[in-house]
Amino acid sequence: MSRIEACFTALKNNNKKALIPFITAGDPSIDLTVELMNVLVDAGADIIELGVPFSDPMADGPVIQRASERALANGTNTDDVFNIVKTFRSENESTPIILMGYLNPIEVMGYETFIDKAVDVGVDGLIIVDLPPEESVEFGKVLKPNGIDQIFLVSPTTNGERLDRICEAASGFLYYVSLKGVTGSNQLDVKAVGDKLDEIRSKTNLPLGVGFGIKNSQIAKDVGNISDAVVVGSALVERIAEHAGNSEKMKSEIFSFISSLRTALDSNG
Repeated sequence: MSRIEACFTALKNNNKKALIPFITAGDPSIDLTVELMNVLVDAGADIIELGVPFSDPMADGPVIQRASERALANGTNTDDVFNIVKTFRSENESTPIILMGYLNPIEVMGYETFIDKAVDVGVDGLIIVDLPPEESVEFGKVLKPNGIDQIFLVSPTTNGERLDRICEAASGFLYYVSLKGVTGSNQLDVKAVGDKLDEIRSKTNLPLGVGFGIKNSQIAKDVGNISDAVVVGSALVERIAEHAGNSEKMKSEIFSFISSLRTALDSNG
């Protein structure tokens, strides 16, 4: 059983929903990224999604694009991301870590090398935005025996045979993109999200996480009522950028924000 599967099982047994915050590795710095990961856990995060900086993050809106730009400007590379995870793992052996990114940096490093390093430092899952299920079969065969889950995005327009393929290829959980567009988009329709999750549940027993458009505790509470996990990215990364010049204030604001989401999710009972 992977760390991700174990996490969702424990949460389900306690009638709780997973809180999955996203930050970009290297933003605002490599050392501070590790500190922020610990703050997220202390505030109630169950799983951490760590963005691998990339020059063309096609699924991300301006907020997370700028986070990638800042991280790249700091010189953050894929090996640095692995070192961040390794440092975090030296202090925390239980919180699952998902790397979210794009295929190009993996191809540059080489698939085998990338996987070996991911296993060595304790990565638990991968979201590779531009690796479709049709092209991921062999990759998945290598990941699963090493305890790394391959997590796929499902959008409001995903249906039929493609949804079947995604459900067949995925492990860990499915990440439902609640809005048409990029991260940080607006006007989340909770009822429409619920209807789509019902359709997905008819095809898989995997937990369903919802992201894109989770901006505050009320939205987190509403989405938590219909899903197994809530993913928050842009609203968190905005706070990192806002307090880039004051790391203590940044950590305090992030702790407060994530704690508010944790409280909202737990209030669903």
